[in-house]
Parts: sequence; C-alpha cells; structure tokens
Amino acid sequence: MSLDASYRARAIPAGSARHWSWLFASPECRAPLLGIYALLAEWSALMDPASEASAARIKLAWWQEETRRLTAGAPIHPISAYLKSLPCAAQADFAPLQRSIDAAAAEVAGAPLERGADLAPHAHALRAFPLAVASRLAGGDFDEPGLRECTQALAEAEHLSRLVADYRRAALAGRVPFAVDELMAAGIDNADLAAEQPPAQLANYLALLRERAAQRYEFAALVLPRAQRRQQRHLLVLAALGLKHLRGTPSRESGMPQDMLLAWNTARRAGN
Repeated sequence: MSLDASYRARAIPAGSARHWSWLFASPECRAPLLGIYALLAEWSALMDPASEASAARIKLAWWQEETRRLTAGAPIHPISAYLKSLPCAAQADFAPLQRSIDAAAAEVAGAPLERGADLAPHAHALRAFPLAVASRLAGGDFDEPGLRECTQALAEAEHLSRLVADYRRAALAGRVPFAVDELMAAGIDNADLAAEQPPAQLANYLALLRERAAQRYEFAALVLPRAQRRQQRHLLVLAALGLKHLRGTPSRESGMPQDMLLAWNTARRAGN
C-alpha cells in the first residue's frame, strides 16, 4: 500500500530534517518512517498556534479515536491504514501512539506544564514514542534501553528547540509555552513572552534552554548502541541536523546544500 502524495509532501517537506533523515535512512526504516512522519505532520499542524483552537481540539479528539482503532487493528484514515499495512505491523504495538496524541490534545487545550520536571515526559510522549514505533516497524532485534535513551534525548532536544523558536507565537495565542515554576524562578511574566524583543531575564532563560537542547542532541548521538547505528541511522541524522540548526553552524562548503552533506556524512559513518 502506498501513501498519497499530499501526505508524503507534508510528512517529509523537501529540505527539512525529516526529509534528509528519511532519504538517508536504512531501506527497512523508510516506509515506517514515512508513515510516522505523516502522522506527526498532521498532529503538528493542529498543534500550531496559528490553528483555530476549537477546530484543532475537535480534530485531535477524532485522532484519539483513530489511534485507538489503529491499536485495535481497524484504522480508517489513509495514514493509519498505511501503517497497518506494513510487513511488521502485526507484531508492532501501536498503543504508545495513544499517549502521543493525548499529549498533543493536552497541549492544544492550553493547560501549561506546572513543573520543569514535567517537560521531559511530555516531550517523550509527543516525539520519542512515535520514533520508537517507527523503529520497531522496521523489524529486527533491539537493545531496548539504548533505543529508548536515544529517542528520549532526541525528543527532549527537538521539543526544547521548538519552544525556543516558537514561544512568542504560542504566547500571543494565549498559551504558556514553558514550565510555570521555571518562569517564576526566572522572573518572567506573560508580557515578557509576548514582547518583540526578549528582555534580559527571558534571553538568559532561552540561552539555558538552547544549551540543554544541545546537550540532549549530543547525548542522543552518543547513546545509540553501536549494533543499531546502521539500521537506526535516521536518528543520528536528526540529532546532527538538530544540533546544527540550533547552533547556527556556519557553512564550510559552498557547492553543496549543507544539510544534505551533513546528513549524508552522518548516515555514511553510521552505515560503516
């Protein structure tokens, strides 16, 4: 079963980190990655601050039902049906995706995270669980603790990077993007989050978040077990590109797109 071109385009937009991670993924991982990325693209669009909140909540509620249908083996959406048609789907557990869509619905509902300690579990639900499902859909044996540590670190890094990049849009939409206890400890209020230029206390806080994200990207790349690095090289590509974008690494080559070059080198080293 193939995935419609419109879903493919949203799943792996040309030039995006997901595009390069899919393009240079191991052959057995490409089809599962495409399906999981397509799901995440649909859910991310609904989570975007620009989406109309009431409509997004209704659609996410539908996706909560659809995820239960997928887990039960009777999906109706084309993306879910595509995932269910994959060769290893019968042995895969789709139940973790329920926690992912529940976390997306909670974020859109507008309830802020009360504690900084809540951020990691929220990021794991949104991003680590889907990545782990994609890995298992590829088949093969896994060092489960190693895969879990890698996907969780990558999820935390991606989530922190998104918060830093989009916090103002979220604040203007009436959401509190960061953990309440951390904002209070840093002396940051709603007006600071909505300001065109971040005041000093917010700028310092954002710098700390960027450093935390960088550390988690680096850890994700290191902790993936050596025996899994060839098959799961898309995770290493995501970590490498995420770190590059976070730090704004300057270009060293002029004749080749930098993200493609970095992704290719990362995948080649993992394959070897």
